[in-house]
Amino acid sequence: MKPIIVGIAGGTASGKSTITKRIAELLGPEKQIVIDHDSYYKDISVYGDTPITEINFDHPDALETGLLIEHIRHLKKNQEIQMPVYDFSTHRRLKETRHVEPRDVIIVDGILIFTERKLRELCNIKIFVDTDDDERLLRRLKRDISERGRSIDSVFTQYINFVKPMHLEFVEPSKRWADIIVPRGGENVVALEMIVSRIQKMIDL
Repeated sequence: MKPIIVGIAGGTASGKSTITKRIAELLGPEKQIVIDHDSYYKDISVYGDTPITEINFDHPDALETGLLIEHIRHLKKNQEIQMPVYDFSTHRRLKETRHVEPRDVIIVDGILIFTERKLRELCNIKIFVDTDDDERLLRRLKRDISERGRSIDSVFTQYINFVKPMHLEFVEPSKRWADIIVPRGGENVVALEMIVSRIQKMIDL
């Protein structure tokens, strides 16, 4: 049964990271490790001369999900991995990697993790964080400006051209694969406690 793979999906800025962080805190650092799907974004060099404004970073093809699947399989076998490190300000993978050792619980966080069947099938628990669209847009605007060095215009353009259409085509439909749907994101304390309790029981089996 171990390691237990917990997948956490949901729309952009839905509160996935908050849920992930709180589950990790409740379990403790010795029992869990977090794998971000975002770390597996392809380096911008693969797009050649395509202008940055025309690249769809919200399509499943923008991520090297095959490598993520391979890494999770290694972790399930209690093998170490070297996880990529992605720089959102430059859209490039860094030369250095992050050394990850297996734990009892592997938390996988990403908006598109339930769109890939092979990745879904690796998850023991699948959680979808469901948050109002307007609230997600405001959170993304704040995050991309303060943390990723984007302008207001670039965030809105990307949202209209790519984020919203891809959410409707890929992210929202993937909700049907979830075992648990958490409304209101990280503020849903009851859902959090129930999820952690379930994970603890699975660890103790």
